[in-house]
Amino acid sequence: MPAGNDRKIVLVTRKTRLEDLVARYLTAAQARFYVEHLGADFSDYEREHEAYRAQQHLALQVLEQWGRYQVIERSFLPNFIFAPSDIVVALGQDGVVANTMKYLDGHPLIGLNPDPARYDGILLPFAPRDLAKLLPEVAADKRDSQAVTMAEARLSDGQVLHAVNDLFIGARTHTSAIYEIATGETKERQSSSGLIVSTGLGSTAWFKSIVTGSLAIAGQFGQPSEPVAYGALPWDAPELRFAVREPFPSRNSQVGLVCGSLASSEQLRIRSLMPENGVIFSDGIEADRLEFNAGAEVAIGIAARRGRLIV
Repeated sequence: MPAGNDRKIVLVTRKTRLEDLVARYLTAAQARFYVEHLGADFSDYEREHEAYRAQQHLALQVLEQWGRYQVIERSFLPNFIFAPSDIVVALGQDGVVANTMKYLDGHPLIGLNPDPARYDGILLPFAPRDLAKLLPEVAADKRDSQAVTMAEARLSDGQVLHAVNDLFIGARTHTSAIYEIATGETKERQSSSGLIVSTGLGSTAWFKSIVTGSLAIAGQFGQPSEPVAYGALPWDAPELRFAVREPFPSRNSQVGLVCGSLASSEQLRIRSLMPENGVIFSDGIEADRLEFNAGAEVAIGIAARRGRLIV
C-alpha cells in the first residue's frame, strides 16, 4: 500500500437542491419563478447551495496541498472503481456517507458536515477545516474508526447489492408486491407493500419508523396496553432486522412471517411472484437496483465486507 501522501483521496460530493432545480428548469431565474410562484422561500435554496460550495472549496484547497485526489459526484458511484489504497471523503448530508460506504470494502471513510446548522450529521463528525489534520493520521492508520455492519442481497444469477442502512424488496409502483418468503424452516406466500431489511445503522432510521408506526396503530386498537420502547442496534451489531410493510391476509397470502432478525449465519430467502416492476434497492437509491421479477430468488444476510467510518 502506498505511504503517506502517495495515497489518493477520493472526494464524493452531491448536487445541491438548487442545482437539481436548475437542471430541471434550465436556469436559476426560471427555478426561482417556479419556487416563489408556489409561495416558497427560494433564498433557502441559495443559502444551502452557497454554504455547500464554500465548504467544498475549503476541502479542495486541502486536497490540492495533499497531492493525488479525485472528485466524483455521488450519482456516478455505481460505476466507479476504488483502488485498494484510496482514502474516501464524503461531503454530506448523512445520506452521502451511506451511499458511498456501500461501494467500499474496508476503505477508510471520512464524513464532512458542510452545514452543521442544517444537518444533524450523525455520520458527519468532521468539517472540511479538519481535513489537513485528519488525512496524515488516516494515511498512517493512526486514527480510530467505527465498524459498520452491512447487508447483502444476492440473486440466484450472481448479482449482488450491498446496503449500509437497509434493503427494500418489493414493487416499483404502488401495486402490491407478491412473493414467497422463507427463513429457517418457516415459509409462506405474502402480498404486501414490500419489506425492509435493516442493519444496525439502519435500525435507527427507516426501520425505526416502521416499528414505531406499527406500535402506534396497535395502541389505537387496544394492543399493547403499555407503551413498548424501541431499541436500535449498535452500528456494528452482527444482526439484521426485517419487517414486512402492510402485509395483507387473504386466501392466497399469509401474515405469519412479518418481522424478525437474522444472525450472522442466517438468511432470508425471497422468491418473486411478480411478472413485472419487482425491484431490490438499497439505502433509498432506486436508480441502482436489481430487477426482481417472476422466478428470481434472492438470499439476504450479513455481508462479508464492513464499513469503516473514521471517528
